[in-house]
Amino acid sequence: MERSIIHLNIADFAVAVERRLDRRLAQRPLIIAPEGAVRATVYDMSEEAYQAGIRKGMALRRAVRLCRDALILPPQPARYEQAMGELLRQALPYSPLIEPGQRDGHLFVDVTGTSRLFGPPADIALRLRRQARKELDLAPIWTLAANKLVAKVASRLVKPLGEFIVSPGEEETFLSLLPIELIPGFEKTELTRLLELNLTRVNHVTGLGPEHLEVVLGNRAGPLSAVLRGEDTSPVLPFGKRPPRVTASHTFGTDSNTLAVIEGVLYELVEQVCKDLRNRQRAAQQVSVCVDYSDGRRRVRQVRVQPPTANDLALFPFARKTLHLAWNRRVRLRHLELVCDRLVHPPTQIPIFEHERRPFMRREKLVSAMDKIRDRFGRHAIEVGRRLTK
Repeated sequence: MERSIIHLNIADFAVAVERRLDRRLAQRPLIIAPEGAVRATVYDMSEEAYQAGIRKGMALRRAVRLCRDALILPPQPARYEQAMGELLRQALPYSPLIEPGQRDGHLFVDVTGTSRLFGPPADIALRLRRQARKELDLAPIWTLAANKLVAKVASRLVKPLGEFIVSPGEEETFLSLLPIELIPGFEKTELTRLLELNLTRVNHVTGLGPEHLEVVLGNRAGPLSAVLRGEDTSPVLPFGKRPPRVTASHTFGTDSNTLAVIEGVLYELVEQVCKDLRNRQRAAQQVSVCVDYSDGRRRVRQVRVQPPTANDLALFPFARKTLHLAWNRRVRLRHLELVCDRLVHPPTQIPIFEHERRPFMRREKLVSAMDKIRDRFGRHAIEVGRRLTK
């Protein structure tokens, strides 16, 4: 049976929720950000602000310079979570297989095999949009496809308002003329390499033979080739099921509170989870560290990762910051666990400015080279100096 996956997406979700509560905000450029915070970044922005060049994660100071007439509102996560809950309750009667995002206004609904109960999948999608408009005063776009990957790409084409149906069997044709940047799953170094070779569209890459594609993309040529053909077997998770995450842990042979030893172990855990993330073609948006003390007490802390990453060198500063939030006692540690969750497709936007792009590209190329060496000669063929202190 061909799958039928609906993707509902409310563009600029935080802004849409705020405008639902205050009609005076309509048509005004809005920025959602903690204005009084040091080094505040943009949480969300309206379409008007986006057209002015503002992006999520941008420093608020810079965003204000780009759009001086923008109104700045503080984030209200509780409001966004409540609105997501209302959207979920509307979708639940149609399927138990509903996978929501993290307060970001999008969800996948698997309506495979429900036509006898609720009619064709497209009718269900239209009904969900009408209900959201009438009862929640929110206007989601919707797309319909045979898998999550294609449904997500289709939603990027019709954003901020619209609808799109990709019929089963048309996935490869649908994707063939699209820019590579619209396809999730590519790491930034891979996108850069393709653009340097003037391979800007999907059919440019899929037209290459397997041996040529391997030269460009290395050992990820096979999985990425499948992505470009629109192949995706990942299921829509049942509502309430815990989202996927990647973990790694270490138990000390002798309890320790030596900083160099503990940070060396942490770096090794970071290498393990990042390798797993890269194999899954995912990036982490959040990192958590759990420490178990010698006296049996446990402490867990978490930090948001922005931008999401699966790069060892980029993730380690976030992991180290989280470690020191959790490790705040003068007691030896017995066990250390690292958890990466809120997994997303690797971001595709390459840093614009040269001073940001150079260190980013160095990190990406270094980790890619280390992966190749370890894949060929074994995990311990090349080591980072920090790990030698364990």
